[in-house]
Amino acid sequence: MRIATKGRLALLLAAALPLSAMAQFPAKPITFIVPFAAGSATDQIGRAVGQGVTDQTGQAVVIENKPGASAMIGAAAGARATPDGYTVLITTNTTHAANEHLYKSLTYDPVKDFAPLTLLGKGGQIMVVNPSSSAKTVGEFLALAKQSPGKLSFGSGSSSSRIAGELLQQMANVQLLHVPYKSNPLAVTDLLGGQIDMMITDSATGLPQVKSGKLRALGVTGQARSPLAPDVPTIAEAGVPGYEMGYWFAAYAPAGTPPDVVKRLNELLVNATKGKAAQQFYAQTGTEAATSTPDELAKFQQAESRKWGDIIKKAGIKPE
Repeated sequence: MRIATKGRLALLLAAALPLSAMAQFPAKPITFIVPFAAGSATDQIGRAVGQGVTDQTGQAVVIENKPGASAMIGAAAGARATPDGYTVLITTNTTHAANEHLYKSLTYDPVKDFAPLTLLGKGGQIMVVNPSSSAKTVGEFLALAKQSPGKLSFGSGSSSSRIAGELLQQMANVQLLHVPYKSNPLAVTDLLGGQIDMMITDSATGLPQVKSGKLRALGVTGQARSPLAPDVPTIAEAGVPGYEMGYWFAAYAPAGTPPDVVKRLNELLVNATKGKAAQQFYAQTGTEAATSTPDELAKFQQAESRKWGDIIKKAGIKPE
């Protein structure tokens, strides 16, 4: 009822606005809510795309990081924002495809509470360990895990990261201890400090640490090697045939946002992905640029929810 009322009110307000006012949108700064911590891949793409929106409109884009509870805190804030186009949720499959299968109850509805805007990109992940680890390959890490079932730990700060680790356990027939974090950068910090043994994180977060020598890369989760790390094998070729796990970024407005505003935001965001800041993000992180219409994103999200639900079920993960 709250959603329906909010939607009707927004449409009435939109109808009352003169066409010139709609054409001038945005007339003030836009807030991008990011449900992960500063420095995460989602934060990075949010800032890059935000710069592209600013370049087009002259209006500032304010980034609000709201991490925690598997990104539910930020997603709920995005869902409850005023549906006027001035609040956009920059998020991933964690909030809009995986969480509904990982938790018995959510603080938001990934379909009913949002107006899809556009896809922003697709990316792969990288399996990393501390350089002090005796494991120099995926095979060596799995051998250690089999020697001590449940003793080696893996951290995760997103559903993509967690399910990547769960899928590895399932396909390699090993038992690891899962340690959850509010975001991947926080898990990386503990991996650097030796508090956890391994993590599979987004390339945007993990690759800089690998290139600086602070972490050791064992494998990447895609079907092919990353052009940014050609010497790092895929996990599939390194000993777990068939293994693959990626993630995606997308933008959503609160449900009830006027159609004209949704259309305008879609145009601004799609154009922003072609801007200098976004292109630099894609190039430096190996992320694939990907955009869509709102309807295409809605259909993509539906298909992804089914896919993630199947993976989670097969991994034997019971909703918490």
